[in-house]
Amino acid sequence: MIQIIVDTTCGIPLTRLSAQGIHVLPQIITFGDVSYRDDTEIDTETFLTKLAASKQLPGTAAPPPAMYAPTFQKILDAGDTALVITPSDKMSGTYRSALVAAEEFHSDRIHILNTKTIAGGLGSLVLQASCWAKQGMEIETLKSKLSAMAARENVYFVVDTLEYLHKGGRIGGASRLVGSVLQIKPILTIKDGQVEPFDKVRTLKQALATIVDLDRAILRNNPNGHLTISQCAAEEQAIQLKAQLEKELHLTDIPIFVVPPAIVVHVGPGVVTTSCFSAPE
Repeated sequence: MIQIIVDTTCGIPLTRLSAQGIHVLPQIITFGDVSYRDDTEIDTETFLTKLAASKQLPGTAAPPPAMYAPTFQKILDAGDTALVITPSDKMSGTYRSALVAAEEFHSDRIHILNTKTIAGGLGSLVLQASCWAKQGMEIETLKSKLSAMAARENVYFVVDTLEYLHKGGRIGGASRLVGSVLQIKPILTIKDGQVEPFDKVRTLKQALATIVDLDRAILRNNPNGHLTISQCAAEEQAIQLKAQLEKELHLTDIPIFVVPPAIVVHVGPGVVTTSCFSAPE
């Protein structure tokens, strides 16, 4: 049996992960000298309050290797296989941390997969992997299918300001937009595991309309596109996107996830994003 391990950057509510039997580890959020696990010690609402009152940008850290050890041991003792599904190694230290932890066990039943994405898209991959694992899929087949699915992701997002991406060092190729941000509202994407500019429009309204058009083109005649919306302090925009996309695509119950604190540190409040997957060729 394959048991799946993720961290909170997948954006899936902890209760849902638990109900699926998926192991989840926290990211660590640091304000000054005080650190918090973002699974049990701080939620997004509390984080936003602290962020507004903080004079310095808080820090983040991936779950340290020692956090993986008890879960790895439990899975191996049960005779099962562990699959750690991580966010992009260009945006998080989780992948490296999991590799270091696995080296201590010298086991071929521990597998680490770098999805090269984060948030809603990562969450969709995690849920699909859980489904395949429960169907009894072999580990190498599951990893191959998951990597192929990840390569078909289309993620588009807008942020209130590029300041957080710039200060946090997660801006990638979008760095060339800094300085012109007052004149444009950039639509960003994730390419090769890092943030890149996709398009530039004048207003948030235009950005959201463009994202709807992009998603509609990808999801037309593609019923298994795993469309998700994620937001932080942008609930109104997320609800607007949901209503428009459900109408355009004749869908119901597109999930809206809350972006977890470890991501908000680097994108800032006011982020809204969609993730969906192109149909296999």
